Amino acid sequence: MPPRDASERDKRAGKRGQQNRLLLLPPRLARITAIAVALLIGYGDGRAAEQTPQACSHDTIDDEQMIPAGDASLYLLVRGQRCSAPLMLWLHGGPGGAETPLFRLYNEALEDAFLVAYWDQRGAGRSYDSKADTAKLTVERHIADLKSVIDHLHSRYGKRKVALVGHSWGSALGLLYAQRHPDDVSIVIGVNQFVSGLGAQQGQYDFVRSRAEAMHDEKALESLNRIGKPPLTAQEELRLQSLVDRYGGLFHRRPSFAWAMIAGVLHGYAAPWDIPTYIRANEVSLAAMQDEINTLDLAESVRSVETPVVFMLGRHDRQLDARQAARYFDALSAPAKQLIWFEDSAHNIPFEEPERFVETLKAIQQKLAR
Repeated sequence: MPPRDASERDKRAGKRGQQNRLLLLPPRLARITAIAVALLIGYGDGRAAEQTPQACSHDTIDDEQMIPAGDASLYLLVRGQRCSAPLMLWLHGGPGGAETPLFRLYNEALEDAFLVAYWDQRGAGRSYDSKADTAKLTVERHIADLKSVIDHLHSRYGKRKVALVGHSWGSALGLLYAQRHPDDVSIVIGVNQFVSGLGAQQGQYDFVRSRAEAMHDEKALESLNRIGKPPLTAQEELRLQSLVDRYGGLFHRRPSFAWAMIAGVLHGYAAPWDIPTYIRANEVSLAAMQDEINTLDLAESVRSVETPVVFMLGRHDRQLDARQAARYFDALSAPAKQLIWFEDSAHNIPFEEPERFVETLKAIQQKLAR
């Protein structure tokens, strides 16, 4: 595990890295990201270590395991300084884009205030199984898997509500789960909130065309015409998102990909042989779920929830157009709502503005506890 001393954490807090993919990474970034993730995740053969079960009598929790969910085994890491701290579950983007190592690299300070559960979803990261039936990579299956994870957390750490913090696709999963199981959830926090699959594609298309025309970028316009208008396949959307990235709609503050990989090696997490697996996992999940994601529209399917809701939106996000998310926020019915803008971020708030992201989550929890 990375050093736990404050000086090491402070060093890392002062640097920038990169994120795993949200909704659909451009091909070049997908590969760079997968390399960084593999380097940061790997221990030897890349499997979760066997550990003696830990109970809440322990002050510090460092609990890594594979848990059953239907016919799958899912990777779960739980860390924190106090077992009695508020429980937070990180729902990564994708589908298929495990972010556990990057979230810990940039946002590990959350473990001082929360008991943080990092889950690699079915078909992603350490939960990827090359022999698994890809037909089971569905929205419904992910919701059922999330129920298994939360039930496991309740059994292991005590029955209590969980704060769901979802990034991009993970933000959709959080709202869908809270709608069905409000008694399990203390709050849903959508980071770079997903609203609609087709809406996202249309927003990306309109953004690229507008910027390309304004800049007289004929090559980009030619690429856009070859891609075509939504609805798009997974590969077409990947190409479109590479153009979104060119114009700053994916990253406003671009982190250092090289530093993320080097940091992983220096901390002893390098497992280069895992890289192809992480790339493949991302590609398989995207291809398997693209058609269903294209039809997903939370503005229609999730009009109200019975839990408090917070949206954290990047002002420059055009991967999932933040303006669409703001309109959805206005229409969404919830017992309490808060919209927070991150002015220096695009689609990757936890990695573009990590310090503010951490402090904001701590402030939300303090307010919730009152």
